[in-house]
Amino acid sequence: MKSRFAALLLAGIMTLSLVACGQQAAENTASTSEPETIVEQPSIPEGVLAIAEQGMFSAGGTVITSDGTFDVSNYYTSREGSTAHVDHANVLYQIPAEETGLPMVFLHGYGQSRMGWMTTPDGREGWSDMFLKMGHSVFLIDQPRRGEAGQTSVAGTINTEPSDQTWYTQFRIGTYLNDEFTYNEGSQFPAGEEALDQFFRQMTPDTGMDNAGGDQNIDNTVVAQAVAATIDEVYARTGKDSILVTHSQGGMPGWETARYTDHIAAIVAIEPGMAPQVDSDDYKALLEKKIPVIFYYGDYIGEEFTDVPAAAMWGFMASTADTFTTSYTAAGGISTVVHLPDEGITGNDHFMFQDMNNDVIAEHIENWIQANVMSAE
Repeated sequence: MKSRFAALLLAGIMTLSLVACGQQAAENTASTSEPETIVEQPSIPEGVLAIAEQGMFSAGGTVITSDGTFDVSNYYTSREGSTAHVDHANVLYQIPAEETGLPMVFLHGYGQSRMGWMTTPDGREGWSDMFLKMGHSVFLIDQPRRGEAGQTSVAGTINTEPSDQTWYTQFRIGTYLNDEFTYNEGSQFPAGEEALDQFFRQMTPDTGMDNAGGDQNIDNTVVAQAVAATIDEVYARTGKDSILVTHSQGGMPGWETARYTDHIAAIVAIEPGMAPQVDSDDYKALLEKKIPVIFYYGDYIGEEFTDVPAAAMWGFMASTADTFTTSYTAAGGISTVVHLPDEGITGNDHFMFQDMNNDVIAEHIENWIQANVMSAE
Protein backbone atom coordinates (compact mmCIF):
# COMPACT_ATOMS: atom_id res chain seq x y z
CA MET A 1 0.00 0.00 0.00
CA LYS A 2 2.83 2.33 0.91
CA SER A 3 4.69 1.51 -2.32
CA ARG A 4 1.58 2.24 -4.40
CA PHE A 5 1.14 5.65 -2.71
CA ALA A 6 4.82 6.46 -3.25
CA ALA A 7 4.50 5.62 -6.94
CA LEU A 8 1.50 7.90 -7.36
CA LEU A 9 3.26 10.72 -5.53
CA LEU A 10 6.34 10.36 -7.72
CA ALA A 11 4.20 10.43 -10.87
CA GLY A 12 2.49 13.63 -9.74
CA ILE A 13 5.82 15.34 -9.03
CA MET A 14 7.16 14.37 -12.46
CA THR A 15 4.01 15.71 -14.16
CA LEU A 16 4.26 19.06 -12.39
CA SER A 17 7.91 19.29 -13.32
CA LEU A 18 7.18 18.64 -17.00
CA VAL A 19 4.42 21.29 -17.03
CA ALA A 20 6.74 23.82 -15.40
CA CYS A 21 9.49 23.04 -17.88
CA GLY A 22 7.06 23.44 -20.78
CA GLN A 23 5.87 26.81 -19.50
CA GLN A 24 9.46 27.99 -19.03
CA ALA A 25 10.38 26.84 -22.53
CA ALA A 26 7.40 28.67 -23.99
CA GLU A 27 8.35 31.85 -22.16
CA ASN A 28 11.94 31.60 -23.35
CA THR A 29 10.77 31.00 -26.92
CA ALA A 30 8.40 33.97 -26.76
CA SER A 31 11.14 36.24 -25.48
CA THR A 32 13.63 35.30 -28.18
CA SER A 33 11.38 34.81 -31.26
CA GLU A 34 10.69 37.47 -33.90
CA PRO A 35 7.55 39.65 -33.51
CA GLU A 36 4.41 38.10 -34.97
CA THR A 37 3.90 39.06 -38.61
CA ILE A 38 0.49 40.57 -39.41
CA VAL A 39 -0.76 39.27 -42.74
CA GLU A 40 -2.63 41.92 -44.71
CA GLN A 41 -6.00 40.91 -46.06
CA PRO A 42 -6.08 40.78 -49.85
CA SER A 43 -7.77 43.70 -51.57
CA ILE A 44 -11.16 43.18 -53.17
CA PRO A 45 -10.75 42.23 -56.85
CA GLU A 46 -12.09 44.75 -59.33
CA GLY A 47 -15.74 44.13 -60.18
CA VAL A 48 -16.45 42.09 -57.04
CA LEU A 49 -19.21 43.41 -54.79
CA ALA A 50 -18.29 43.07 -51.11
CA ILE A 51 -20.86 44.15 -48.51
CA ALA A 52 -19.70 45.08 -45.02
CA GLU A 53 -23.18 45.61 -43.59
CA GLN A 54 -26.78 45.41 -44.67
CA GLY A 55 -30.18 45.63 -43.05
CA MET A 56 -33.61 47.25 -43.05
CA PHE A 57 -35.40 49.89 -41.02
CA SER A 58 -38.48 52.09 -41.11
CA ALA A 59 -38.26 55.88 -40.99
CA GLY A 60 -40.75 58.63 -40.31
CA GLY A 61 -44.47 58.03 -40.28
CA THR A 62 -47.03 58.52 -37.55
CA VAL A 63 -49.26 56.60 -35.16
CA ILE A 64 -53.04 56.90 -35.37
CA THR A 65 -55.45 55.88 -32.58
CA SER A 66 -59.12 54.93 -32.73
CA ASP A 67 -61.69 56.16 -30.23
CA GLY A 68 -62.84 54.11 -27.28
CA THR A 69 -61.20 51.52 -25.05
CA PHE A 70 -59.65 48.31 -26.25
CA ASP A 71 -61.65 45.24 -25.16
CA VAL A 72 -59.08 42.58 -24.33
CA SER A 73 -61.81 39.97 -23.76
CA ASN A 74 -62.66 40.34 -27.46
CA TYR A 75 -59.09 41.10 -28.52
CA TYR A 76 -59.39 39.54 -31.96
CA THR A 77 -62.29 41.67 -33.10
CA SER A 78 -62.01 44.78 -30.93
CA ARG A 79 -60.73 47.86 -32.75
CA GLU A 80 -61.68 50.51 -30.18
CA GLY A 81 -58.73 52.24 -28.55
CA SER A 82 -56.32 50.62 -31.00
CA THR A 83 -53.25 52.07 -32.69
CA ALA A 84 -51.69 51.73 -36.12
CA HIS A 85 -48.16 52.67 -37.17
CA VAL A 86 -48.55 54.17 -40.65
CA ASP A 87 -47.19 56.40 -43.41
CA HIS A 88 -43.50 55.58 -42.91
CA ALA A 89 -40.77 54.72 -45.38
CA ASN A 90 -39.26 51.25 -45.44
CA VAL A 91 -35.52 51.28 -46.16
CA LEU A 92 -33.18 48.53 -47.29
CA TYR A 93 -29.54 49.53 -46.91
CA GLN A 94 -26.16 48.11 -47.91
CA ILE A 95 -22.72 49.43 -47.02
CA PRO A 96 -19.77 48.35 -49.17
CA ALA A 97 -16.56 46.95 -47.69
CA GLU A 98 -14.64 49.79 -49.31
CA GLU A 99 -16.75 52.92 -48.74
CA THR A 100 -15.24 55.98 -50.35
CA GLY A 101 -18.22 58.12 -51.35
CA LEU A 102 -21.29 59.71 -49.83
CA PRO A 103 -24.40 57.64 -49.07
CA MET A 104 -27.02 57.55 -51.82
CA VAL A 105 -30.74 57.47 -51.00
CA PHE A 106 -32.94 56.18 -53.84
CA LEU A 107 -36.63 57.13 -54.19
CA HIS A 108 -38.73 55.33 -56.83
CA GLY A 109 -41.51 56.70 -59.00
CA TYR A 110 -45.19 56.02 -59.68
CA GLY A 111 -46.33 52.41 -59.53
CA GLN A 112 -42.83 51.30 -58.53
CA SER A 113 -40.83 50.18 -55.52
CA ARG A 114 -37.11 49.99 -54.68
CA MET A 115 -36.89 46.87 -56.87
CA GLY A 116 -36.32 49.05 -59.94
CA TRP A 117 -32.96 50.25 -58.60
CA MET A 118 -31.78 46.76 -57.72
CA THR A 119 -32.06 44.86 -60.98
CA THR A 120 -33.26 45.05 -64.59
CA PRO A 121 -36.07 43.24 -66.43
CA ASP A 122 -33.49 40.94 -68.04
CA GLY A 123 -31.68 40.24 -64.78
CA ARG A 124 -28.61 42.45 -65.19
CA GLU A 125 -26.97 44.52 -62.50
CA GLY A 126 -29.00 47.46 -61.21
CA TRP A 127 -27.81 50.89 -60.12
CA SER A 128 -27.72 49.97 -56.44
CA ASP A 129 -24.98 47.39 -57.11
CA MET A 130 -23.16 49.69 -59.51
CA PHE A 131 -22.93 52.56 -57.05
CA LEU A 132 -21.96 50.18 -54.25
CA LYS A 133 -18.99 49.15 -56.37
CA MET A 134 -18.16 52.83 -56.85
CA GLY A 135 -17.85 53.16 -53.06
CA HIS A 136 -21.28 54.52 -52.06
CA SER A 137 -23.52 53.00 -49.42
CA VAL A 138 -27.07 52.75 -50.75
CA PHE A 139 -30.38 53.27 -48.95
CA LEU A 140 -33.33 52.06 -51.04
CA ILE A 141 -36.74 53.43 -50.08
CA ASP A 142 -40.21 52.03 -50.46
CA GLN A 143 -42.15 55.25 -50.05
CA PRO A 144 -45.13 55.50 -47.68
CA ARG A 145 -48.14 53.49 -48.84
CA ARG A 146 -46.08 51.49 -51.32
CA GLY A 147 -44.36 48.12 -51.34
CA GLU A 148 -43.11 47.10 -47.89
CA ALA A 149 -44.33 50.41 -46.43
CA GLY A 150 -47.98 49.70 -47.21
CA GLN A 151 -49.51 50.65 -43.84
CA THR A 152 -51.58 53.75 -44.54
CA SER A 153 -53.73 56.30 -42.71
CA VAL A 154 -55.74 56.87 -45.90
CA ALA A 155 -57.98 54.12 -47.23
CA GLY A 156 -57.33 53.53 -50.92
CA THR A 157 -59.04 51.41 -53.54
CA ILE A 158 -56.81 49.21 -55.65
CA ASN A 159 -58.09 48.90 -59.18
CA THR A 160 -57.72 45.69 -61.17
CA GLU A 161 -58.39 47.36 -64.52
CA PRO A 162 -55.59 46.41 -66.98
CA SER A 163 -53.25 49.28 -67.96
CA ASP A 164 -49.92 47.80 -69.17
CA GLN A 165 -50.22 49.37 -72.61
CA THR A 166 -50.91 52.82 -71.15
CA TRP A 167 -47.81 52.86 -68.97
CA TYR A 168 -45.62 51.25 -71.61
CA THR A 169 -46.49 54.14 -73.94
CA GLN A 170 -46.23 56.82 -71.23
CA PHE A 171 -42.76 55.54 -70.30
CA ARG A 172 -41.62 55.99 -73.95
CA ILE A 173 -40.44 52.43 -74.32
CA GLY A 174 -42.60 52.10 -77.42
CA THR A 175 -46.30 51.64 -77.98
CA TYR A 176 -48.84 48.91 -78.70
CA LEU A 177 -49.82 48.36 -82.33
CA ASN A 178 -51.44 45.43 -84.12
CA ASP A 179 -51.74 43.47 -80.88
CA GLU A 180 -48.07 43.63 -80.00
CA PHE A 181 -45.67 45.80 -78.02
CA THR A 182 -43.34 47.79 -80.26
CA TYR A 183 -40.02 49.44 -79.41
CA ASN A 184 -38.96 52.96 -80.32
CA GLU A 185 -36.23 53.05 -82.95
CA GLY A 186 -32.82 52.36 -81.42
CA SER A 187 -34.37 51.49 -78.05
CA GLN A 188 -32.03 50.46 -75.23
CA PHE A 189 -34.84 48.76 -73.33
CA PRO A 190 -34.24 45.01 -72.85
CA ALA A 191 -36.02 43.21 -75.68
CA GLY A 192 -38.12 40.07 -75.56
CA GLU A 193 -41.31 38.78 -73.98
CA GLU A 194 -39.57 37.51 -70.85
CA ALA A 195 -38.08 40.92 -70.09
CA LEU A 196 -41.45 42.59 -70.69
CA ASP A 197 -43.11 40.11 -68.34
CA GLN A 198 -40.58 40.91 -65.61
CA PHE A 199 -40.95 44.67 -66.19
CA PHE A 200 -44.72 44.67 -65.86
CA ARG A 201 -44.57 42.47 -62.74
CA GLN A 202 -42.44 45.01 -60.89
CA MET A 203 -45.36 47.47 -60.95
CA THR A 204 -46.65 48.01 -57.41
CA PRO A 205 -50.02 49.45 -56.30
CA ASP A 206 -50.33 52.33 -53.86
CA THR A 207 -52.42 51.41 -50.80
CA GLY A 208 -53.53 55.00 -50.22
CA MET A 209 -54.51 55.84 -53.79
CA ASP A 210 -58.07 55.89 -55.09
CA ASN A 211 -57.23 53.89 -58.20
CA ALA A 212 -60.85 52.98 -58.79
CA GLY A 213 -61.67 56.68 -59.13
CA GLY A 214 -58.61 57.39 -61.23
CA ASP A 215 -57.37 59.74 -58.53
CA GLN A 216 -53.59 59.70 -58.18
CA ASN A 217 -53.79 61.30 -54.75
CA ILE A 218 -50.20 60.73 -53.67
CA ASP A 219 -49.50 62.94 -50.66
CA ASN A 220 -46.16 64.53 -51.52
CA THR A 221 -45.72 65.94 -48.02
CA VAL A 222 -46.20 62.54 -46.37
CA VAL A 223 -43.61 61.07 -48.73
CA ALA A 224 -41.20 64.00 -48.37
CA GLN A 225 -41.23 63.89 -44.59
CA ALA A 226 -40.56 60.14 -44.57
CA VAL A 227 -37.68 60.62 -47.01
CA ALA A 228 -36.30 63.41 -44.82
CA ALA A 229 -36.53 61.10 -41.79
CA THR A 230 -34.59 58.49 -43.78
CA ILE A 231 -31.87 61.00 -44.66
CA ASP A 232 -31.63 62.14 -41.04
CA GLU A 233 -31.29 58.50 -39.96
CA VAL A 234 -28.51 57.99 -42.50
CA TYR A 235 -26.74 61.01 -41.04
CA ALA A 236 -27.19 59.70 -37.48
CA ARG A 237 -25.66 56.36 -38.51
CA THR A 238 -22.85 57.59 -40.74
CA GLY A 239 -22.21 61.26 -39.95
CA LYS A 240 -22.56 61.97 -43.69
CA ASP A 241 -25.02 63.90 -45.83
CA SER A 242 -26.80 61.95 -48.56
CA ILE A 243 -27.13 62.21 -52.32
CA LEU A 244 -30.85 61.87 -53.04
CA VAL A 245 -31.69 60.10 -56.32
CA THR A 246 -35.32 60.41 -57.44
CA HIS A 247 -37.32 59.10 -60.36
CA SER A 248 -40.49 60.38 -62.02
CA GLN A 249 -43.31 60.83 -59.47
CA GLY A 250 -40.67 60.62 -56.73
CA GLY A 251 -39.19 63.84 -58.05
CA MET A 252 -41.90 66.08 -56.59
CA PRO A 253 -41.61 64.91 -52.95
CA GLY A 254 -37.87 64.79 -53.57
CA TRP A 255 -37.77 68.56 -54.00
CA GLU A 256 -39.95 69.09 -50.94
CA THR A 257 -37.67 66.89 -48.83
CA ALA A 258 -35.17 69.76 -48.73
CA ARG A 259 -37.60 71.67 -46.50
CA TYR A 260 -37.39 69.05 -43.73
CA THR A 261 -33.72 68.09 -43.49
CA ASP A 262 -30.32 69.78 -43.58
CA HIS A 263 -28.47 66.66 -44.71
CA ILE A 264 -28.97 66.53 -48.49
CA ALA A 265 -25.63 66.78 -50.28
CA ALA A 266 -27.14 66.82 -53.80
CA ILE A 267 -30.20 65.74 -55.79
CA VAL A 268 -30.03 63.62 -58.94
CA ALA A 269 -33.47 63.78 -60.57
CA ILE A 270 -34.17 61.13 -63.21
CA GLU A 271 -36.96 62.50 -65.43
CA PRO A 272 -38.94 64.10 -62.57
CA GLY A 273 -42.56 64.92 -63.31
CA MET A 274 -41.80 68.61 -62.83
CA ALA A 275 -39.03 70.86 -61.56
CA PRO A 276 -39.80 73.21 -58.64
CA GLN A 277 -41.44 76.45 -59.64
CA VAL A 278 -39.19 79.46 -59.24
CA ASP A 279 -39.70 81.15 -55.85
CA SER A 280 -41.77 78.23 -54.51
CA ASP A 281 -41.02 77.00 -50.99
CA ASP A 282 -39.20 73.99 -52.44
CA TYR A 283 -37.08 76.23 -54.68
CA LYS A 284 -36.20 78.52 -51.79
CA ALA A 285 -35.17 75.62 -49.54
CA LEU A 286 -32.92 74.14 -52.23
CA LEU A 287 -31.26 77.49 -52.91
CA GLU A 288 -30.89 78.44 -49.25
CA LYS A 289 -29.14 75.15 -48.51
CA LYS A 290 -27.02 75.39 -51.66
CA ILE A 291 -27.97 71.90 -52.85
CA PRO A 292 -26.45 70.98 -56.24
CA VAL A 293 -29.05 69.57 -58.63
CA ILE A 294 -28.82 67.61 -61.87
CA PHE A 295 -31.66 66.50 -64.15
CA TYR A 296 -31.43 63.55 -66.54
CA TYR A 297 -33.71 63.05 -69.54
CA GLY A 298 -33.62 60.24 -72.05
CA ASP A 299 -34.47 60.00 -75.72
CA TYR A 300 -37.73 60.42 -77.67
CA ILE A 301 -38.64 63.74 -76.07
CA GLY A 302 -40.02 66.65 -78.10
CA GLU A 303 -42.65 67.36 -80.72
CA GLU A 304 -40.36 66.14 -83.50
CA PHE A 305 -40.95 62.54 -82.39
CA THR A 306 -44.36 62.29 -84.04
CA ASP A 307 -44.42 58.49 -83.74
CA VAL A 308 -43.92 58.61 -79.94
CA PRO A 309 -47.31 59.51 -78.39
CA ALA A 310 -45.88 60.76 -75.06
CA ALA A 311 -42.99 62.74 -76.58
CA ALA A 312 -44.69 66.16 -76.46
CA MET A 313 -45.85 65.70 -72.86
CA TRP A 314 -42.33 64.85 -71.75
CA GLY A 315 -41.02 67.79 -73.73
CA PHE A 316 -43.17 70.12 -71.64
CA MET A 317 -42.09 68.49 -68.36
CA ALA A 318 -38.43 68.70 -69.35
CA SER A 319 -38.83 72.39 -70.15
CA THR A 320 -39.56 73.08 -66.47
CA ALA A 321 -36.03 71.88 -65.68
CA ASP A 322 -34.63 74.48 -68.08
CA THR A 323 -36.65 77.26 -66.42
CA PHE A 324 -35.53 76.12 -62.97
CA THR A 325 -31.88 75.88 -64.00
CA THR A 326 -31.77 79.33 -65.57
CA SER A 327 -33.08 80.93 -62.39
CA TYR A 328 -31.19 78.67 -59.96
CA THR A 329 -27.78 79.22 -61.52
CA ALA A 330 -28.38 82.96 -61.83
CA ALA A 331 -29.02 82.98 -58.08
CA GLY A 332 -25.73 81.21 -57.38
CA GLY A 333 -26.93 77.61 -57.24
CA ILE A 334 -25.60 74.62 -59.19
CA SER A 335 -28.07 73.04 -61.61
CA THR A 336 -27.44 71.05 -64.77
CA VAL A 337 -29.87 69.58 -67.28
CA VAL A 338 -28.58 66.54 -69.14
CA HIS A 339 -30.35 65.35 -72.26
CA LEU A 340 -28.61 62.06 -72.90
CA PRO A 341 -28.76 62.27 -76.72
CA ASP A 342 -26.74 65.51 -76.48
CA GLU A 343 -24.07 63.46 -74.69
CA GLY A 344 -24.06 60.86 -77.46
CA ILE A 345 -26.07 58.43 -75.30
CA THR A 346 -29.15 57.43 -77.29
CA GLY A 347 -32.12 55.09 -77.13
CA ASN A 348 -33.09 55.66 -73.52
CA ASP A 349 -36.64 55.71 -72.20
CA HIS A 350 -38.14 56.72 -68.86
CA PHE A 351 -36.42 53.77 -67.15
CA MET A 352 -32.84 54.58 -68.14
CA PHE A 353 -31.55 52.88 -65.00
CA GLN A 354 -32.88 49.56 -66.32
CA ASP A 355 -31.85 50.00 -69.96
CA MET A 356 -29.04 48.05 -71.62
CA ASN A 357 -26.64 51.00 -71.17
CA ASN A 358 -27.53 51.73 -67.54
CA ASP A 359 -23.84 51.37 -66.63
CA VAL A 360 -22.89 54.21 -68.99
CA ILE A 361 -25.44 56.53 -67.38
CA ALA A 362 -24.39 55.51 -63.86
CA GLU A 363 -20.80 56.43 -64.73
CA HIS A 364 -22.00 59.79 -66.09
CA ILE A 365 -23.73 60.48 -62.77
CA GLU A 366 -20.68 59.44 -60.77
CA ASN A 367 -18.50 61.82 -62.77
CA TRP A 368 -20.91 64.67 -61.97
CA ILE A 369 -20.86 63.73 -58.28
CA GLN A 370 -17.07 63.76 -58.21
CA ALA A 371 -16.93 67.16 -59.91
CA ASN A 372 -19.79 68.94 -58.11
CA VAL A 373 -20.38 67.21 -54.78
CA MET A 374 -17.29 65.35 -53.57
CA SER A 375 -15.04 68.24 -54.55
CA ALA A 376 -17.03 70.49 -52.20
CA GLU A 377 -16.62 68.16 -49.21
